[in-house]
Amino acid sequence: MELRVLQYFLAIAREQSIVRAAQSLHLSQPTLSTQIKAMEEELGKQLLIRGTKGSRKVTLTEEGMILRKRAEEILNLVQKTEKEISLSDRVVVGDVYIGAGETDAVRFIAQAAKELYKTYPGIHYHISSGNAQFVTEQLEKGLIDFGIVFGPLDHTKYNSIELPFKDAWGVLMRRDSPLAAKEAITPEDLWDKPLILSRQEDDNGALTAWMNRKLSELEIVGTYNLLFNASLLVEEGLGYGIGLDKIINTSGNSKLCFRPLSPKREEGMNIIWKKYQVFSKASEKFIEKLKGLLNC
Repeated sequence: MELRVLQYFLAIAREQSIVRAAQSLHLSQPTLSTQIKAMEEELGKQLLIRGTKGSRKVTLTEEGMILRKRAEEILNLVQKTEKEISLSDRVVVGDVYIGAGETDAVRFIAQAAKELYKTYPGIHYHISSGNAQFVTEQLEKGLIDFGIVFGPLDHTKYNSIELPFKDAWGVLMRRDSPLAAKEAITPEDLWDKPLILSRQEDDNGALTAWMNRKLSELEIVGTYNLLFNASLLVEEGLGYGIGLDKIINTSGNSKLCFRPLSPKREEGMNIIWKKYQVFSKASEKFIEKLKGLLNC
């Protein structure tokens, strides 16, 4: 399967039309159709559902949607690799890709980047936000250089630096909620309340252990991947969101407030990268700056 044909396929998926895709690629329609037909034959799967004679719109089959996702990842990785190689013998310029969950520790990454900018203004930073599963998947695929994750690590797969921060767990709620009058929230306070939890939480998680309840015994009205979206559900009165502090701004005229858990529950974090990873010069300078700031 050629990269060129993957680009053709993505153009069709984007335009939803072989005619418009051919125009954008400066190809004839028969040429483009032939290339896609050949790829379908190579894969042994139909990728496109062609419109009827009166309609030129095409849609993706289930296999086509899978290929679209993988093709985007492949071409992004190729582009990233080409850029790193082309810049390898020049001055230190390039891109650093970082995946992170929602945490105030990203401020430390920003401080390191700001310090590095004074010496190497040609380095650019790209932050992808998501949960731990998203970060590790992006790392495994080579789409990011570093990840910030909470909890235990697989040291056979990753190198790591422990960050000198701990994020505190607590409850995000409306200021007019009954629990807002409390300074801290106990497990018993939440047993009969509608809750909005992280999608990663399960019966073996630290949060359910803290609550001394199984998920099936709690009233879970929603789950989230990123806390900002959950905060909107909380603000509209759907329930109480459980998450990390300093992510949602609850100061000023905000309708929301945050109360820590009692007993306290904190989460440590690490910045990780794959073992035996070959860094670009930009990534090397970035990790050197982090180690310098952390004295490690």
